[in-house]
Amino acid sequence: MISQSATSSQAVLITGATSGIGLACVNYYIAQGFHVIACGRNESILNQLNTHHFLTFDITAPEQVNAASAALSQYLLQKNVSLTQVILNAGTCEYIENVFEFDSSLFSRVITTNLIAIGYCIEAFLPLMAKGGQLGLMSSSATYLPFPRAEAYGASKAAISYLGRSLRLDLAAKPNKAIGVSVICPGFVKTPLTDKNDFAMPMRVSSEQAAKRIYEGMGKRQFEIHFPKRFTFILKCLSWLPEMLLIKILAEKPTK
Repeated sequence: MISQSATSSQAVLITGATSGIGLACVNYYIAQGFHVIACGRNESILNQLNTHHFLTFDITAPEQVNAASAALSQYLLQKNVSLTQVILNAGTCEYIENVFEFDSSLFSRVITTNLIAIGYCIEAFLPLMAKGGQLGLMSSSATYLPFPRAEAYGASKAAISYLGRSLRLDLAAKPNKAIGVSVICPGFVKTPLTDKNDFAMPMRVSSEQAAKRIYEGMGKRQFEIHFPKRFTFILKCLSWLPEMLLIKILAEKPTK
């Protein structure tokens, strides 16, 4: 861990910090001089990170999230740092392999981890954010188009995008806090999750590239942070096509 004497006055909290995009964000923000608070379930990994502080909790367990919030509140006061950014990155990805054997437990698991848990984290951490702070919600470029087998994952991420739009309106009505919202919509990023995919992932970027884009977008208070731009542009253009044509393009071909 970083020496407690070497701290910045601006803190960022990052969930899902032990791997993938979250870990890359931890490293990138540290390099930019931020006071980084890494969050995750695996304490042994968190303890090995070169961060200023870490919080161990399961985002799907509200009592653990609330306990982490109480501990963070005391920590911020003790270290005299301001929580200027929160990146709610933690999530999962699972696919419905056979629609006629729809796995409702899988569906519930993905929705709970990707969406409901964000609600727990917003409740716990938003009140701790400093005036002028920026809240980042991890969505996906998969929300621009429907994809086969993505009923659970796509639905959870589409809901996050809507959540971000609605939050933005309500926070805009609280100018005394001036907290902004960023909805983060990556294309394919090389992570342990995407390494499991069994399909082509065009224009996949590294987690380090993703972290750089997120850092820059959060710093500019962009509402929608999407990348790589060529890939997301193609998806957005395809989304304008008639629905029946989209089905012909995107639906998986019948297997014999």
